[in-house]
Amino acid sequence: MNPRLTRLRRPALVGLPLSAALALSVVVGTADATPAPHHHGSAGRVVSTATLPDVPLAAFSNGLLPGSVADDRNVDLGGIGSDLFPAGRPGEYWTVTDRGPNGQIAVGKDKRRTFPVPGFDPAIVKIRVVGDDIRILEAIPLTTASGAPVTGLPNQPGRDEAPYTYDASTPLAYDANGLDTEGLVRDRDGSFWLVDEYGPSLVHVSARGRVLARHVPKGLGLTGADYPVIESLPSIYLSRKINRGFEGLAQLPNGDLVMALQSPLLNPDKASGENSRTTRLLRFSPREDRVTGEYAYRFDPVGVVEPGQTKTSELKISALVALGGERLLVQERTDKSARVYEVNLRRGTDILGTTWDTPAAPTLEQLDDTASAEVPVLAKDLVVDLNTVPGVPGKIEGIALEGSSTLVLLNDNDFGMTDGPAAFDTAGRLVDSGVETTLVRVRLPHPVR
Repeated sequence: MNPRLTRLRRPALVGLPLSAALALSVVVGTADATPAPHHHGSAGRVVSTATLPDVPLAAFSNGLLPGSVADDRNVDLGGIGSDLFPAGRPGEYWTVTDRGPNGQIAVGKDKRRTFPVPGFDPAIVKIRVVGDDIRILEAIPLTTASGAPVTGLPNQPGRDEAPYTYDASTPLAYDANGLDTEGLVRDRDGSFWLVDEYGPSLVHVSARGRVLARHVPKGLGLTGADYPVIESLPSIYLSRKINRGFEGLAQLPNGDLVMALQSPLLNPDKASGENSRTTRLLRFSPREDRVTGEYAYRFDPVGVVEPGQTKTSELKISALVALGGERLLVQERTDKSARVYEVNLRRGTDILGTTWDTPAAPTLEQLDDTASAEVPVLAKDLVVDLNTVPGVPGKIEGIALEGSSTLVLLNDNDFGMTDGPAAFDTAGRLVDSGVETTLVRVRLPHPVR
């Protein structure tokens, strides 16, 4: 046996439930050098497309939390494609926004992170597809223990990017409550689980949007939050890349949660993480209230995921979908391309509590050849190469399975924002990118259940 797989003691987690309140609604019209073998094939076709009509962001936000947005700078609601989870009835889904409109503007040698609508509060949004329209059925703002908005602002100076106004001229305050929400599932009791990029963290939220607990890596030291913060995740996750924390989330049939780290850890340093093709999935049991597993996931070479792309750091996981048993769909992507794989969390693939959870060299992220190091990387089978499916939008972050052979895909349109000073006109109004929030249904050639 590889000595790197010797078990270390696993941490226990403690959950602290809180009472819940506040819900408002808005209604409007595994090989290293080569890709994995094709299991189901790469063909597919779009069978329907729907888009979200323009909804002014101030009207949306103030309908949930009155007075939260004074000026939306002509930004419309968007970003709801951060995840997609079936809501029970055909054509209805739970979605979640990310932290809100944001961009980057270069000032000298620095790139400043801008928040043009700092009062925006991340929200869980229930949608229905009606013909070629996406209709909002309900929206639930995320709130603290006292009912205040969590906001989408960064948490900690020195760890998170400093927030600035829309033109990068004026600093904004950090917010310990802030969440950059991404993955979403709805539990059997009606509560929600979300993942966040800042911590990175796993967040338990009541049915009415109140944060019940936020699980973060050991040693994060986040203080001042108006909800319970529990240092229960492995400390190695403190090495997450900025804006590349947890992104995908799925709930297995037995109730366990699996979260995906969007990009490889910067472990032990930035260069290692930027050049790595190995990221991680982390498993959490709500029943046992603790982390119970961890798995190594190996990306395809970036030129396979996006032909012509050469920057390995562009590789990301943005979505997980639970199938039967221990099986998952995993979406790996760049901003322009995506492929969906099936993996199985088989016995013997768990690396939790091993020295792969430490910065001891060589780290998981430093390995060019995981096989020779005896790392039990998850085997994967290609389900669909979305590059081959005409009509699929870019930057797909939300994926759901409808029946056994239809994928439902939802993009993140970034609230119509682009980076750079030209994102806003001289009056401070958004110059919209024209990218719409779009949901497409893709028929697969073979069932996946």
